[in-house]
Amino acid sequence: MPITKEKKANIFANFGGNAANTGSIEAQIALLTERISHISNHLQANKKDFSTHRGLMQLVGQRKRLLTYLQRTNLSGYRALIEKLGLRK
Repeated sequence: MPITKEKKANIFANFGGNAANTGSIEAQIALLTERISHISNHLQANKKDFSTHRGLMQLVGQRKRLLTYLQRTNLSGYRALIEKLGLRK
């Protein structure tokens, strides 16, 4: 099941400041994290779905690039975001 509009609006409100701020880096990373976790659960049940695996790798790469940008530009925001999302233990 894909991410609903309400769930997206909630993610943007929590991480972007308000629901209309869809362009903030933090909100984009949070949305990618949600999509990655959804696809990971799908792949655990469907191990031979190689096209979805490729899409997952692309999403992980996109999130990594955004995290690198955030780390360069706003280190305190980067640290707060990875703590809030539970990334990089």
